[in-house]
Amino acid sequence: MEKRRVVITGLGGVSPIGNTLESILESIRTSKSGIDIIENFNIEDFQVKLAGEVKNLDFENYIDRKSLRRMDRVGIFGLIAGIKSVKDSGLDFNQVDKDRAGIYISSGIGGLGTIESQKIKGMENGYEKVSPFFIPMVIVNLVGSQLASHFGLHGSCLCPVTACAGSNSAIGEGYRSIKDGYNDIILAGGAEASITPLGIGGFSSMKALSKEEDKERASIPFDKERSGFVMGEGAGVLVLEELEHAKNRNAKIYGEIIGYGSTCDAGHITQPNSEGIYAAKAMENAISEGGIEKSKIDYINAHGTSTPLNDKFETIAIKKVFEENYEKILVSSTKSMTGHLLGASGAIEAIITLISMKNEIIPPNINYRIKDEECDLNIVKNKYREGKINYALSNSLGFGGHNVSLLFKRWED
Repeated sequence: MEKRRVVITGLGGVSPIGNTLESILESIRTSKSGIDIIENFNIEDFQVKLAGEVKNLDFENYIDRKSLRRMDRVGIFGLIAGIKSVKDSGLDFNQVDKDRAGIYISSGIGGLGTIESQKIKGMENGYEKVSPFFIPMVIVNLVGSQLASHFGLHGSCLCPVTACAGSNSAIGEGYRSIKDGYNDIILAGGAEASITPLGIGGFSSMKALSKEEDKERASIPFDKERSGFVMGEGAGVLVLEELEHAKNRNAKIYGEIIGYGSTCDAGHITQPNSEGIYAAKAMENAISEGGIEKSKIDYINAHGTSTPLNDKFETIAIKKVFEENYEKILVSSTKSMTGHLLGASGAIEAIITLISMKNEIIPPNINYRIKDEECDLNIVKNKYREGKINYALSNSLGFGGHNVSLLFKRWED
């Protein structure tokens, strides 16, 4: 059977740099950072003071009050991002086959805030007094199933959990599902809401987070002074659609997915492979599936977490793939603006990549000051550039050795 083509027809995001496509695009154009002092909880006794929190989002504009009381913040973010993506796509699910429309939504951690609050309630009142909605509020798959229920979709409803590569895994597997003929529409992406005392404390104790208090020097991917990542939160959902299905309803198209690579280091539980072998293989597999020459790649939205080892090893991987031509490819990590959204990071970065392709700009790696000789990529420093991106890779790497790379192609109307 001839493989089918998969396009992106809708985008919805909830992020530290904006909750609409227009505000996210404006943040890219103005090099706006969403990183600030943590407001979600009292940080007096914490060394980590900064995070990328979602702000200026009225939940009740999207979800009724009764339902909100039964949802964790992660589910709220995911549902709102999904609602936004469907609205943006112009889809009317009453006009399509709901048995061939599905959901692939990831989360790295799930309802961590609810776990913390209900633990306290259990200690104080007894564990049989915790909320009867406790389990549905915290399990990771419920983010996607709530979205399926909202729209009444009966196709595949899956939750790939690959840590910080989660939403790229969801997008990639959704792409394959449509390409191979199992579904016509997939809402794909991820959600995360782990800016909590336990979330910050856990990542801080493993020395993964930056303790920098200067907002402009905290999330600084590929900069020589980087000292750890900054936690972000939010959600991103993409509407993936079979090309002819999209054309038949005159849908607008942001771009096309033409390749997906997924590999595993099968090594250290947190540290990436030091030679970048399998991160490189994920990129190579995506390019191979896309059927293009490596020289066609214009831009890479890097995983670029701002940790000393990740950025160094990702640089090695990129150089391994592109060899002597690596300096021709523009690279940025938009985590410099958003922080690291863990399982939602790939989805927000895919959205940023696609709207940048559509608007003929290359997103910046902000707050970059000091060159690291071990990260000698062609970094888009501090300000966006004007330019056409015909082919872009978006990389995500996750604890456990997960490596995922997506290949996007510019859509010409």
